[in-house]
Amino acid sequence: MRETADFAALFSGQSAPLAVPRPAADLVTALVEEVNGVKLAARNLGEVPARDLKGLADAIGKQLGSGVVALVSTAEGKASIVVGVSPDLTKRFNAVELVRAASAAVGGKGGGGRPDMAQAGGPNGAQADAALAAVRGALAV
Repeated sequence: MRETADFAALFSGQSAPLAVPRPAADLVTALVEEVNGVKLAARNLGEVPARDLKGLADAIGKQLGSGVVALVSTAEGKASIVVGVSPDLTKRFNAVELVRAASAAVGGKGGGGRPDMAQAGGPNGAQADAALAAVRGALAV
């Protein structure tokens, strides 16, 4: 995985090359929402390969700073989910718990990882947006 990414293309759902250097911080900031006082970068990336999600979540998380990143890929009709939580928020939000909530929305039965980064999947890629909504809902409580 290359270190730079065209976050504008990724966040618009387009499959664009992942090596277009640009001021990613400005792009990420423009596409972030706030939920319960927490910055959230959540996106359905469509056909982006699942193997790229963790690297993308890391890169977006570095630009985001304090916050949560939730990414879903729907390659081959299945959902792959990665959730990252910045170190300062891991006492409030556990990435494993967040990814499990997202996984349930796509028919998955779990997920795993660390408090700051977790991944899961499920058979129903058509419910990718519901998976992101589940992360939003978990942050809202």
